[in-house]
Amino acid sequence: MDGNIFQLIWFLLVAVLFTGFLFLEGFDYGVGMLVPFAGKDDKERRIVINSIGPFWDGNEVWLLTAGGAIFAAFPLWYSTLFSKFYLALFLILVGLILRGVAFEFHSKSKNPKWRTCWDWAFSIGSFLPALLWGVAVANLIRGVVLPTAEPLGQWSAATQWGFFFSLLHPFCLLGGVVTFLLFLYHGACFLTLKVGDETVLARAKKIALRTGIILIPVTVLWVVYALFQTTILFSPNEAGEIALQPKWLAIITVALAAVALLVSVFAQWKQKFGLAFVSVALMIVFVTATVFAIMFPNVLIFRNIPAASLNIYNASSSLYTLKIMTIVAAIFTPIVLLYQIWNFWVFKKRVTNDPKDLVY
Repeated sequence: MDGNIFQLIWFLLVAVLFTGFLFLEGFDYGVGMLVPFAGKDDKERRIVINSIGPFWDGNEVWLLTAGGAIFAAFPLWYSTLFSKFYLALFLILVGLILRGVAFEFHSKSKNPKWRTCWDWAFSIGSFLPALLWGVAVANLIRGVVLPTAEPLGQWSAATQWGFFFSLLHPFCLLGGVVTFLLFLYHGACFLTLKVGDETVLARAKKIALRTGIILIPVTVLWVVYALFQTTILFSPNEAGEIALQPKWLAIITVALAAVALLVSVFAQWKQKFGLAFVSVALMIVFVTATVFAIMFPNVLIFRNIPAASLNIYNASSSLYTLKIMTIVAAIFTPIVLLYQIWNFWVFKKRVTNDPKDLVY
Protein backbone atom coordinates (compact mmCIF):
# COMPACT_ATOMS: atom_id res chain seq x y z
CA MET A 1 0.00 0.00 0.00
CA ASP A 2 1.20 3.53 -0.68
CA GLY A 3 1.05 6.37 1.83
CA ASN A 4 -2.15 7.81 0.39
CA ILE A 5 -4.10 4.70 1.39
CA PHE A 6 -2.93 4.89 5.00
CA GLN A 7 -3.69 8.61 5.16
CA LEU A 8 -7.20 7.90 3.93
CA ILE A 9 -7.59 5.02 6.42
CA TRP A 10 -6.64 7.28 9.33
CA PHE A 11 -8.89 10.08 8.17
CA LEU A 12 -11.75 7.55 8.21
CA LEU A 13 -10.66 6.18 11.61
CA VAL A 14 -10.62 9.70 13.11
CA ALA A 15 -14.12 10.17 11.66
CA VAL A 16 -15.24 6.89 13.27
CA LEU A 17 -13.75 7.87 16.64
CA PHE A 18 -15.50 11.24 16.64
CA THR A 19 -18.72 9.54 15.55
CA GLY A 20 -18.45 7.18 18.51
CA PHE A 21 -17.68 10.06 20.85
CA LEU A 22 -20.60 12.25 19.74
CA PHE A 23 -23.00 9.28 19.62
CA LEU A 24 -22.12 8.14 23.15
CA GLU A 25 -21.28 11.45 24.78
CA GLY A 26 -24.27 13.16 23.16
CA PHE A 27 -26.81 11.57 25.49
CA ASP A 28 -24.35 12.07 28.39
CA TYR A 29 -24.37 15.81 27.75
CA GLY A 30 -28.13 15.80 27.35
CA VAL A 31 -28.75 13.94 30.59
CA GLY A 32 -26.29 16.22 32.40
CA MET A 33 -28.09 19.34 31.19
CA LEU A 34 -31.43 17.86 32.29
CA VAL A 35 -30.44 16.99 35.87
CA PRO A 36 -32.00 20.11 37.49
CA PHE A 37 -35.07 19.96 35.23
CA ALA A 38 -35.97 16.28 34.96
CA GLY A 39 -35.50 15.86 38.72
CA LYS A 40 -37.22 18.21 41.17
CA ASP A 41 -35.75 16.86 44.40
CA ASP A 42 -32.50 15.19 45.41
CA LYS A 43 -33.75 11.61 44.95
CA GLU A 44 -35.14 12.33 41.46
CA ARG A 45 -31.93 14.07 40.45
CA ARG A 46 -29.90 11.10 41.67
CA ILE A 47 -32.06 8.85 39.47
CA VAL A 48 -31.17 11.02 36.47
CA ILE A 49 -27.46 11.05 37.36
CA ASN A 50 -27.35 7.29 37.93
CA SER A 51 -28.86 6.65 34.49
CA ILE A 52 -25.44 7.52 32.98
CA GLY A 53 -23.31 6.55 36.00
CA PRO A 54 -21.79 3.36 34.53
CA PHE A 55 -21.17 4.92 31.11
CA TRP A 56 -20.06 8.56 31.25
CA ASP A 57 -16.33 8.12 31.98
CA GLY A 58 -15.99 5.34 29.39
CA ASN A 59 -17.68 7.53 26.81
CA GLU A 60 -15.12 10.31 27.43
CA VAL A 61 -12.33 7.93 26.40
CA TRP A 62 -13.50 8.17 22.78
CA LEU A 63 -12.51 11.85 22.77
CA LEU A 64 -9.08 11.07 24.23
CA THR A 65 -8.57 8.34 21.64
CA ALA A 66 -9.65 10.64 18.80
CA GLY A 67 -7.26 13.33 20.01
CA GLY A 68 -4.47 10.78 20.30
CA ALA A 69 -5.19 9.52 16.77
CA ILE A 70 -4.94 13.05 15.37
CA PHE A 71 -1.70 13.64 17.32
CA ALA A 72 -0.09 10.46 15.95
CA ALA A 73 -1.51 10.34 12.41
CA PHE A 74 -1.78 14.06 11.59
CA PRO A 75 0.64 15.93 13.89
CA LEU A 76 0.50 19.19 11.93
CA TRP A 77 -3.30 19.22 12.22
CA TYR A 78 -3.03 18.56 15.96
CA SER A 79 -0.39 21.23 16.62
CA THR A 80 -2.22 23.89 14.60
CA LEU A 81 -5.61 23.05 16.08
CA PHE A 82 -4.47 23.00 19.71
CA SER A 83 -2.28 26.11 19.46
CA LYS A 84 -4.46 28.41 17.39
CA PHE A 85 -7.80 27.23 18.82
CA TYR A 86 -6.36 27.23 22.34
CA LEU A 87 -8.91 29.56 23.95
CA ALA A 88 -11.90 27.83 22.35
CA LEU A 89 -10.70 24.35 23.29
CA PHE A 90 -9.84 25.58 26.79
CA LEU A 91 -13.50 26.52 27.33
CA ILE A 92 -14.56 23.01 26.27
CA LEU A 93 -12.00 21.59 28.69
CA VAL A 94 -13.37 23.78 31.51
CA GLY A 95 -16.83 22.34 30.88
CA LEU A 96 -15.53 18.76 30.86
CA ILE A 97 -13.58 19.30 34.10
CA LEU A 98 -16.55 20.96 35.80
CA ARG A 99 -18.75 18.10 34.68
CA GLY A 100 -16.43 15.35 35.90
CA VAL A 101 -15.76 17.00 39.26
CA ALA A 102 -19.48 17.62 39.83
CA PHE A 103 -20.30 14.00 39.07
CA GLU A 104 -17.78 12.70 41.61
CA PHE A 105 -18.43 15.31 44.33
CA HIS A 106 -22.24 15.33 44.22
CA SER A 107 -22.74 12.46 46.70
CA LYS A 108 -19.82 13.25 49.00
CA SER A 109 -22.14 15.16 51.36
CA LYS A 110 -25.83 14.88 52.24
CA ASN A 111 -26.13 18.66 52.67
CA PRO A 112 -28.96 19.76 50.29
CA LYS A 113 -27.15 22.99 49.34
CA TRP A 114 -23.97 21.04 48.53
CA ARG A 115 -25.84 18.62 46.25
CA THR A 116 -27.89 21.36 44.54
CA CYS A 117 -24.71 23.32 43.84
CA TRP A 118 -23.04 20.33 42.18
CA ASP A 119 -26.23 19.44 40.29
CA TRP A 120 -26.15 22.86 38.63
CA ALA A 121 -22.39 22.59 38.08
CA PHE A 122 -23.00 19.26 36.31
CA SER A 123 -25.69 20.88 34.15
CA ILE A 124 -23.53 23.88 33.22
CA GLY A 125 -20.51 21.64 32.64
CA SER A 126 -22.59 19.60 30.21
CA PHE A 127 -24.06 22.67 28.49
CA LEU A 128 -20.70 24.27 27.66
CA PRO A 129 -19.25 21.43 25.53
CA ALA A 130 -22.69 20.65 24.03
CA LEU A 131 -22.81 24.21 22.68
CA LEU A 132 -19.11 24.68 21.90
CA TRP A 133 -18.68 21.42 19.97
CA GLY A 134 -21.29 22.73 17.52
CA VAL A 135 -19.44 26.05 17.20
CA ALA A 136 -16.18 24.15 16.61
CA VAL A 137 -17.66 21.81 13.99
CA ALA A 138 -19.28 24.72 12.15
CA ASN A 139 -15.92 26.50 12.01
CA LEU A 140 -14.23 23.37 10.65
CA ILE A 141 -16.64 23.02 7.73
CA ARG A 142 -16.87 26.78 7.07
CA GLY A 143 -13.14 27.39 7.39
CA VAL A 144 -11.39 29.97 9.55
CA VAL A 145 -9.78 33.29 8.67
CA LEU A 146 -6.12 33.45 9.67
CA PRO A 147 -4.71 36.78 10.87
CA THR A 148 -2.00 37.73 8.36
CA ALA A 149 -0.42 40.63 10.26
CA GLU A 150 1.71 38.25 12.36
CA PRO A 151 3.53 34.99 11.52
CA LEU A 152 1.50 31.82 12.13
CA GLY A 153 3.67 30.65 15.00
CA GLN A 154 4.11 34.03 16.71
CA TRP A 155 0.64 35.31 17.52
CA SER A 156 0.37 37.87 20.30
CA ALA A 157 -2.26 37.65 23.03
CA ALA A 158 -4.34 40.32 21.26
CA THR A 159 -4.25 38.32 18.04
CA GLN A 160 -5.27 35.15 19.91
CA TRP A 161 -8.29 36.94 21.40
CA GLY A 162 -9.17 38.46 18.02
CA PHE A 163 -9.01 35.05 16.38
CA PHE A 164 -11.16 33.56 19.15
CA PHE A 165 -13.94 36.11 18.61
CA SER A 166 -13.74 35.58 14.84
CA LEU A 167 -14.86 31.99 15.50
CA LEU A 168 -18.19 33.30 16.82
CA HIS A 169 -19.69 33.85 13.36
CA PRO A 170 -23.54 33.69 13.29
CA PHE A 171 -23.39 30.47 11.26
CA CYS A 172 -21.10 28.89 13.85
CA LEU A 173 -23.18 30.11 16.81
CA LEU A 174 -26.28 28.64 15.17
CA GLY A 175 -24.35 25.38 14.80
CA GLY A 176 -23.79 25.48 18.55
CA VAL A 177 -27.52 25.92 19.16
CA VAL A 178 -28.21 22.91 16.91
CA THR A 179 -25.82 20.61 18.82
CA PHE A 180 -27.15 21.91 22.15
CA LEU A 181 -30.72 21.02 21.14
CA LEU A 182 -29.63 17.75 19.51
CA PHE A 183 -27.79 16.52 22.61
CA LEU A 184 -30.60 17.71 24.87
CA TYR A 185 -33.06 15.70 22.78
CA HIS A 186 -30.68 12.72 22.69
CA GLY A 187 -30.37 12.80 26.48
CA ALA A 188 -34.13 13.04 27.00
CA CYS A 189 -34.64 10.05 24.65
CA PHE A 190 -32.06 8.11 26.66
CA LEU A 191 -33.90 8.89 29.91
CA THR A 192 -37.14 7.50 28.48
CA LEU A 193 -35.33 4.16 28.15
CA LYS A 194 -33.33 4.18 31.40
CA VAL A 195 -35.57 5.76 34.05
CA GLY A 196 -37.97 3.59 36.04
CA ASP A 197 -39.46 6.28 38.26
CA GLU A 198 -42.83 7.29 36.76
CA THR A 199 -42.58 10.98 37.70
CA VAL A 200 -39.12 11.47 36.20
CA LEU A 201 -40.09 9.35 33.19
CA ALA A 202 -43.13 11.56 32.50
CA ARG A 203 -40.95 14.69 32.57
CA ALA A 204 -38.39 13.07 30.27
CA LYS A 205 -41.09 12.16 27.72
CA LYS A 206 -42.44 15.71 27.73
CA ILE A 207 -39.00 17.30 27.39
CA ALA A 208 -38.01 14.91 24.60
CA LEU A 209 -41.07 15.63 22.47
CA ARG A 210 -40.89 19.41 22.92
CA THR A 211 -37.15 19.54 22.25
CA GLY A 212 -37.49 17.36 19.16
CA ILE A 213 -40.19 19.61 17.71
CA ILE A 214 -38.00 22.69 18.26
CA LEU A 215 -34.93 20.93 16.87
CA ILE A 216 -36.46 20.30 13.43
CA PRO A 217 -36.89 23.93 12.22
CA VAL A 218 -33.62 25.08 13.83
CA THR A 219 -31.73 22.30 12.05
CA VAL A 220 -33.39 23.10 8.71
CA LEU A 221 -32.40 26.75 9.10
CA TRP A 222 -28.78 25.81 9.82
CA VAL A 223 -28.57 23.41 6.87
CA VAL A 224 -29.91 26.08 4.49
CA TYR A 225 -27.40 28.54 5.95
CA ALA A 226 -24.64 25.94 5.43
CA LEU A 227 -25.34 25.84 1.69
CA PHE A 228 -23.97 29.39 1.47
CA GLN A 229 -21.20 29.08 4.07
CA THR A 230 -19.55 25.75 3.17
CA THR A 231 -18.32 23.86 0.11
CA ILE A 232 -21.10 21.26 0.18
CA LEU A 233 -22.41 22.68 -3.12
CA PHE A 234 -20.00 25.43 -4.14
CA SER A 235 -16.24 24.92 -4.24
CA PRO A 236 -13.27 26.27 -6.21
CA ASN A 237 -12.54 24.55 -9.51
CA GLU A 238 -9.06 24.03 -10.98
CA ALA A 239 -9.01 27.64 -12.23
CA GLY A 240 -9.71 28.94 -8.74
CA GLU A 241 -13.21 30.08 -9.67
CA ILE A 242 -16.27 29.26 -7.58
CA ALA A 243 -18.31 26.61 -9.36
CA LEU A 244 -21.20 24.30 -8.63
CA GLN A 245 -19.45 21.07 -7.63
CA PRO A 246 -21.76 19.03 -5.40
CA LYS A 247 -20.22 16.70 -2.85
CA TRP A 248 -22.73 13.93 -3.29
CA LEU A 249 -21.71 11.88 -0.27
CA ALA A 250 -22.31 14.89 2.00
CA ILE A 251 -25.65 15.60 0.33
CA ILE A 252 -26.75 11.96 0.78
CA THR A 253 -25.73 11.88 4.46
CA VAL A 254 -27.55 15.19 5.09
CA ALA A 255 -30.69 13.69 3.58
CA LEU A 256 -30.33 10.55 5.71
CA ALA A 257 -29.82 12.69 8.83
CA ALA A 258 -33.01 14.62 8.04
CA VAL A 259 -34.99 11.40 7.62
CA ALA A 260 -33.58 10.00 10.87
CA LEU A 261 -34.57 13.15 12.80
CA LEU A 262 -38.12 13.14 11.44
CA VAL A 263 -38.51 9.42 12.21
CA SER A 264 -37.16 9.98 15.74
CA VAL A 265 -39.54 12.83 16.59
CA PHE A 266 -42.50 10.96 15.07
CA ALA A 267 -41.57 7.84 17.09
CA GLN A 268 -41.29 9.96 20.23
CA TRP A 269 -44.77 11.34 19.58
CA LYS A 270 -46.07 7.77 19.16
CA GLN A 271 -44.21 6.78 22.36
CA LYS A 272 -41.99 4.28 20.56
CA PHE A 273 -39.01 5.27 22.65
CA GLY A 274 -36.54 2.66 21.43
CA LEU A 275 -37.03 3.69 17.81
CA ALA A 276 -36.79 7.37 18.79
CA PHE A 277 -33.43 6.84 20.50
CA VAL A 278 -31.96 4.69 17.72
CA SER A 279 -33.09 7.20 15.07
CA VAL A 280 -31.56 10.24 16.78
CA ALA A 281 -28.37 8.22 17.29
CA LEU A 282 -28.32 7.51 13.55
CA MET A 283 -28.84 11.22 12.90
CA ILE A 284 -25.68 11.98 14.89
CA VAL A 285 -23.80 9.35 12.87
CA PHE A 286 -24.97 10.87 9.57
CA VAL A 287 -24.24 14.44 10.69
CA THR A 288 -20.69 13.48 11.67
CA ALA A 289 -20.24 11.71 8.33
CA THR A 290 -21.47 14.87 6.60
CA VAL A 291 -18.89 17.03 8.40
CA PHE A 292 -16.00 14.82 7.33
CA ALA A 293 -17.39 14.45 3.79
CA ILE A 294 -17.56 18.25 3.42
CA MET A 295 -13.99 18.67 4.72
CA PHE A 296 -12.34 15.86 2.73
CA PRO A 297 -9.49 15.85 1.86
CA ASN A 298 -8.93 18.89 4.10
CA VAL A 299 -8.65 18.69 7.85
CA LEU A 300 -8.34 22.43 8.55
CA ILE A 301 -9.59 24.98 6.02
CA PHE A 302 -8.28 28.56 5.90
CA ARG A 303 -10.81 30.73 4.08
CA ASN A 304 -8.48 33.64 3.34
CA ILE A 305 -5.44 31.50 2.42
CA PRO A 306 -6.82 28.35 0.73
CA ALA A 307 -3.33 27.24 -0.36
CA ALA A 308 -2.26 27.04 3.30
CA SER A 309 -5.14 24.71 4.27
CA LEU A 310 -4.12 21.46 5.89
CA ASN A 311 -5.18 18.18 4.31
CA ILE A 312 -4.62 14.48 4.96
CA TYR A 313 -1.54 14.52 2.74
CA ASN A 314 0.46 17.54 3.94
CA ALA A 315 -0.44 17.10 7.63
CA SER A 316 0.18 13.37 8.08
CA SER A 317 2.91 11.37 9.77
CA SER A 318 5.38 9.16 7.93
CA LEU A 319 4.25 6.04 6.08
CA TYR A 320 6.01 3.78 8.63
CA THR A 321 4.19 5.44 11.55
CA LEU A 322 0.83 5.06 9.85
CA LYS A 323 1.50 1.38 9.09
CA ILE A 324 2.34 0.57 12.73
CA MET A 325 -0.70 2.51 13.96
CA THR A 326 -2.97 0.65 11.53
CA ILE A 327 -1.81 -2.73 12.86
CA VAL A 328 -2.35 -1.65 16.48
CA ALA A 329 -5.79 -0.20 15.68
CA ALA A 330 -6.85 -3.37 13.87
CA ILE A 331 -6.07 -5.41 17.00
CA PHE A 332 -7.46 -3.19 19.77
CA THR A 333 -10.44 -1.39 18.18
CA PRO A 334 -12.66 -4.53 18.11
CA ILE A 335 -11.75 -5.23 21.76
CA VAL A 336 -12.80 -1.72 22.82
CA LEU A 337 -16.07 -2.02 20.89
CA LEU A 338 -16.87 -5.37 22.47
CA TYR A 339 -16.18 -3.96 25.93
CA GLN A 340 -18.45 -0.98 25.29
CA ILE A 341 -21.28 -3.25 24.12
CA TRP A 342 -20.79 -5.53 27.15
CA ASN A 343 -20.91 -2.50 29.48
CA PHE A 344 -24.27 -1.35 28.11
CA TRP A 345 -25.64 -4.90 28.29
CA VAL A 346 -24.65 -5.37 31.94
CA PHE A 347 -26.21 -2.05 33.02
CA LYS A 348 -29.26 -2.19 30.76
CA LYS A 349 -31.97 -2.20 33.45
CA ARG A 350 -33.91 0.95 34.33
CA VAL A 351 -32.87 3.10 37.30
CA THR A 352 -35.51 3.35 40.03
CA ASN A 353 -35.69 5.13 43.37
CA ASP A 354 -34.45 1.96 45.08
CA PRO A 355 -31.38 2.95 47.21
CA LYS A 356 -29.47 0.05 45.63
CA ASP A 357 -29.76 1.80 42.26
CA LEU A 358 -28.62 5.20 43.54
CA VAL A 359 -24.89 4.59 43.78
CA TYR A 360 -23.83 8.08 42.65
